[in-house]
Amino acid sequence: MIHPTGPVRFDQARPLAETVARDAAASGVDVLLVRDISGRFSLLVDDRVKAVDEGRAEGWRELLTTTLGKYAAGRPILFASSLFQPGDLFDSPRVSPLIGYHPGAGEGRIQLLENTVVGEDWAKVSTPVADADGVRTARTAVYGIKGGVGRSTATFMLGKHLANLGHCVLVVDLDLESPGSGPLLVAEDQLPEYGIVDQLVESALGNDEGLDLVAQATHAQIKGNGELWVAPARGRGVPGVEYAYVEKLNRVYADVPAQGVSSFADRLEVAVSACEGAVERESRRPDVVIIDSRAGIHDIAAVALSRLCDLALLFGADNRQTWEGYRDLFTAWRSSGQAPAIREKLRMIASMVPDAKDRPQGPYLEAFRDHAWSCFSVLYDDLAGDDASGFNPSPEDESAPHAPIPILFTLELVGLDAGTTPGWDDLSFVRTAYDSFLETTTRLMIEGP
Repeated sequence: MIHPTGPVRFDQARPLAETVARDAAASGVDVLLVRDISGRFSLLVDDRVKAVDEGRAEGWRELLTTTLGKYAAGRPILFASSLFQPGDLFDSPRVSPLIGYHPGAGEGRIQLLENTVVGEDWAKVSTPVADADGVRTARTAVYGIKGGVGRSTATFMLGKHLANLGHCVLVVDLDLESPGSGPLLVAEDQLPEYGIVDQLVESALGNDEGLDLVAQATHAQIKGNGELWVAPARGRGVPGVEYAYVEKLNRVYADVPAQGVSSFADRLEVAVSACEGAVERESRRPDVVIIDSRAGIHDIAAVALSRLCDLALLFGADNRQTWEGYRDLFTAWRSSGQAPAIREKLRMIASMVPDAKDRPQGPYLEAFRDHAWSCFSVLYDDLAGDDASGFNPSPEDESAPHAPIPILFTLELVGLDAGTTPGWDDLSFVRTAYDSFLETTTRLMIEGP
């Protein structure tokens, strides 16, 4: 057991609480370790099948109180028999098994329930389901742990490329605080009246029917019969009425009950589906959806990566900020037990890859790959001996999640105003920079990761 020399801090509290939980489970009862929004722990003991000796329970209570200090809840020990509906906690979909604990004969289970204000959806991973007719739109999330890595420009290029291949493409701009792909793809006067932010606000009141949410891209010339549609973060508004974007934005993250959908994650999923439906009413069902996610460890990104997509493109440069940020995120997925469910739908994008005499492309990508593999190893299985049953690709595996898909950097792209430079995306240096990225990601999106 850890014995802090000073006050117990947040990072120390969980292993201390887990020690008490293991002791309780060793007595043969199932236990649920509950952490509240302040980080304090309580231990819920399932005594419905097997009674618990009061003296032993008092020992757990004293141990939690004395070892956790400020991180012990006011009632550190609770019993299932004293709760009105204990099954709502023990069987909650928000509960996850304690990673690294494997009960032996006669031992109980240990589960963990995290209560957070934001970010809870980082620990929930699911795959988009098929529509009623069995058809599922391929959804890809474009994400960066840090901003300024060319995510929106890449979304533009990918959307246009897929449309030129004959696909009906929908780009959903979920970077609500700093819209990127919407303004890049659609002229301001051609935006729909409403955006994603309006759908989220109106749906909370059951007032979202008939919203004008999508428009065809005006800044990208599409060849053939493909189509490129955009669902912007914000709309152009109704003539004569002030468009109160900030006031709406302040209200979109609340968990409010509306037509049986209460959580922000569920409402965001409904919003994306509404945009897909809007395209289908205007033209045809989109067969590809690109979700331009907000950067950072944010609730929108959590939902986009864990629930809305079946392929997630993770952007980054080879620097300390990138790898520290992704390592924190990957550690959270591992701790919540979600690593196996999400790791194989991830692909690393090496953005702004230099190719100069002082920084040649080859060595840069090799260093990027090695750092990416070290970071992604947090999500991979720890294989021992000749065990080959787990998932642990080698650093050189070009099909692995950590294998970098490059986007080349060129000075000509710096300061380029897409809105005032017609045909910028067809310039030779732009096509060269994005060729490998477009070829590889298209294959992944169409064939699956």
